[in-house]
Amino acid sequence: MEGFVKILGLFIRVYPLSSDQLDNAVAILKQGGLVAIPTETVYGLGADATNPAALQKIFSAKKRPEHHPLIVHLGDIAWLSHWARDISEDALKLAEAFWPGPLTLILKKAPHVSDIITGGQDTIGLRIPEHLIALELLKKFGNGIAAPSANRFGRISPTTANAVYEELGDAVDLILDGGPCKVGVESTIVDVSGDEPVILRPGMISSDQIENVLQKKLSTPKKNAPRVSGSLDSHYAPETKVILMEQAEIFSFAEGKNSVAVLTRTPEMFNDNYCVTSMPEKAEQYAQNLYQALRELDKKKFSCILVENVPDQSEWQAIRDRLKRASNQA
Repeated sequence: MEGFVKILGLFIRVYPLSSDQLDNAVAILKQGGLVAIPTETVYGLGADATNPAALQKIFSAKKRPEHHPLIVHLGDIAWLSHWARDISEDALKLAEAFWPGPLTLILKKAPHVSDIITGGQDTIGLRIPEHLIALELLKKFGNGIAAPSANRFGRISPTTANAVYEELGDAVDLILDGGPCKVGVESTIVDVSGDEPVILRPGMISSDQIENVLQKKLSTPKKNAPRVSGSLDSHYAPETKVILMEQAEIFSFAEGKNSVAVLTRTPEMFNDNYCVTSMPEKAEQYAQNLYQALRELDKKKFSCILVENVPDQSEWQAIRDRLKRASNQA
């Protein structure tokens, strides 16, 4: 595991990330500190899920509303019953099929779970990340780690360790670098706390994949569905205004303007008069690159970022969701 850690505000690169460094991370967590953790989706801002004071530090560092629930990361499926109750057959099927992986399950919380984690709700979000560093840390720590994305609330989630530092700086006691995140957008969230499973946030595990495992159709979210991370209309957003457009609209809008950026899967259609960032044609690679591309364009202080619409297909569902929220069009 190659990586680096942040010590006293400085990045110290480590080849590989040693057991001692993981022990250091465990010690910080047990002392109530914050550790930025690489996962396959995005980097998480981790704290001991059993320590209310440590959990409050997450909200302070992110400037996150306290009613917004946190996702707890587990090191083993056997831990599930410690954090949740009334675990359904559907929940177990999904956990066995997709864990470790980018899937969060919403379940009825166990009695001991803090309201700080759940935002006062009777449900909790749980997942096992598919990242070697995260899994080793969880197993060394031996308990759940609450870890929302390691960024300011509502802003672009970080997919590199450098992006964590740019977002949160010294509010984080330690940053563990696991390289760029291989998925690049947040996990699919499925509510399995009721009678029928419901997707509350799309991710790169698609509704088709979930339905295939469960052998049933998913229900439509209801008004009284649990609140979950990333469900606000404006989220995952750079400070620069994002506008979603069809390609022809981009030509019309951007012609003669030097202060706009274009994010497109068809860069060959644009000449040198446009400031173009090329994006992959396939959904998996697009998702991997999306947040870092938006982050880099945000630094350049364009008047706006024009994003070419992506296909309306199942594999693009999570990307469409993130782009709509980044542009406040959800």
